[in-house]
Amino acid sequence: MNTYRLNAEQLETLDRLAALADAQIAPHAADVDAEGRYPSESMRALADAGFWGLTVSTEHGGMGHGLRMTAAAVDTIAQRCASTAMVYLMHLCGVAAYNAAPDRAGDQLRAAAAGKHLSTLAWSERGSRSHFWAPVSQAATDGDDVILNGIKSWVTSAGQANGYVATSRAPGAETPMAITLYLVTDEDAGFRIEKPWDAMGMRGNASAPMVMEALRLRRSRALTEDGAAMDVMMGQVLPTFALGNSAVSIGCCEAAVAATQAHLTGQGFAHLGNKLAELPNLRERLAKMRLRTDQARSFLASTLDALETGAPDAMLWVLGTKAQAADTSLEVTDLGMRAGGGAAFSKHLGVERVFRDARAMNVMAP
Repeated sequence: MNTYRLNAEQLETLDRLAALADAQIAPHAADVDAEGRYPSESMRALADAGFWGLTVSTEHGGMGHGLRMTAAAVDTIAQRCASTAMVYLMHLCGVAAYNAAPDRAGDQLRAAAAGKHLSTLAWSERGSRSHFWAPVSQAATDGDDVILNGIKSWVTSAGQANGYVATSRAPGAETPMAITLYLVTDEDAGFRIEKPWDAMGMRGNASAPMVMEALRLRRSRALTEDGAAMDVMMGQVLPTFALGNSAVSIGCCEAAVAATQAHLTGQGFAHLGNKLAELPNLRERLAKMRLRTDQARSFLASTLDALETGAPDAMLWVLGTKAQAADTSLEVTDLGMRAGGGAAFSKHLGVERVFRDARAMNVMAP
């Protein structure tokens, strides 16, 4: 089903991505989860195939796609490996910030399109926790330089990314939302990654605190004017994140449906000669999983419509689809665990992994 209503060109791109994901992402997913390691093979495959440039303009060498393809692509990857999907999504969020300032980040856009620049966000802080729009850290000026100090928490691809889109209160600002976005690169001195990621789910996304200590940048590294980042953060990056987060949740749902369906239709009772799917209670659970997944994906597609048509309440849809899909993923993966019983609990069906991964989206702000 073409729920996202993609055109022929978009469908061809998505088919290529699905084939790549089957061949080069899915085979590593269980090991990435078991070892809690960064999905380096999967991300390299996406880079080599040009998918790091999915939303980079054709002028900068990218594919030039927008939010509709972002959602479809992240959903497709998440069905194979949620950790890879989250790393990829946060890259697209960084690219969204670059796209808002092509005159300042043109080199990064071209490098991303060439598979040579991985981006991510460094927004949330320990002091303001999930209120990522209110950083505690405040930049200081020193001639033509700015000095950044602070601890960024939950930075995806920490220690792996080439570019970190970091927030800080503007120098001299008196309110927490007078924010400037800065580009920090992996070649800059003055920051370190504090500790490795070891979590219940989404175990491969290398999320860790990023500590900035007297990090000196040229003022030209600002991606926005001083104190004027909120429009970019909320108008460009947040929709990418929220819709992509919804797509990760839906991908987890789809993976749970597929694994549960394969189990119920493939296994049975030898002494009765029937399949597990012939039991009404198990069939009802699978049907509910299918319905809830389709509903969540349709909500996301409708949100894309609201954005593209300029609906006045589009941002409510954006926030709504993230919340609805996250809740749906909890329900669907729980149903998959119950329908699979001991087989699901013992991990070999793959439902248990997406059950844990689904919990991550539900606790992510906003």
